[in-house]
This record gives sequence, structure tokens and C-alpha cells, in this order.
Amino acid sequence: MIALNIQDQKQFMSALLTGSQFHSFYLSKAVIATGTTMTLEGRLNPDFYNTGALTLPDGTTRTYALWSETQETCYLRIKGKKLPLSFQITLLLPAPFVPRLLEDAGVTTVTPEQIEGLFLNIRFDRKQLSCVTGTSLRAFTLDKSVEQAWDRWVEGFIRKLGIAAEK
Repeated sequence: MIALNIQDQKQFMSALLTGSQFHSFYLSKAVIATGTTMTLEGRLNPDFYNTGALTLPDGTTRTYALWSETQETCYLRIKGKKLPLSFQITLLLPAPFVPRLLEDAGVTTVTPEQIEGLFLNIRFDRKQLSCVTGTSLRAFTLDKSVEQAWDRWVEGFIRKLGIAAEK
């Protein structure tokens, strides 16, 4: 787990709320505090959708909304003349991306099936904006290779966006 303090908040927020750079992530949860607090759960209600609408190309079923499907709701809540008091947006790397991440990092001790989730927690509190990584595995292990690979990937992702951040 690493915490990155975002130096260029305006550029980061533009990428997050109006850009497409985060579209492939799932939304796990968003809590936005302005005059009131809004909580948005990213878990999908399968009964709302047509049969097969949530089936991915690999045959698995999607259980979370894509950030691209919820981005506008969050944007409309955050935008305005006054900054929000705080927000926390938790994004999740979709499972189909996990094998490639492990392969690129040379991780062979943990399989994609053993990973419950790779999370990116975006937090704003008054003036500070940070990104904190998190990993969840289905089984206990002392092996930190997945966590380290995810941390490096997130650092590289933020750097590719051209956004200054410090640990």
C-alpha cells in the first residue's frame, strides 16, 4: 500500500471527472460530502438488466458499474463554486486486467483467481487530494509481490497522466 499526495489537483480532477483515463475501472463506492452527503454503491443490481447484459467476453458476469457509467453523477455532485467538504472514490481494477498486470510484473506466486480486488482509493479532505492503493487477496500470504506490482502500476499510471504526486 502506498499513499500518493497529488500535487496538481486540478489536472487530476479533470482527468477523473471529465476525462476518459479512468473509464476502464469499476466503481466500488463513492462518498461525496457537500451540503449533504451522497453515497453511491458501485455494485450492480442484476435484476435491473436484461439477461446477458452484464456478461463479459470471457463468460464471467460483471458485478460493478464502470466508472464511465457513474462519472457524470459524481461530477455533477462535486462541481460548483464551493469545493466539497470531502470525498472518497474507491475504484477497482476489473478482473480481466489482473492477469496482464501480474504477467508484466513477473508475479508467479499468486494467481489472478486468488486476488479479490486491486483498489485505488481517491480521497479529498478540505485541501489535500491523495490516492491510496489497496489489495485484497482471497487467501492469507506473506508474499507482497501483488501489492508491490499494483503500487508500481498505479505510480506509473499517475505519471503517464502527467500528474505530479509524491509518496
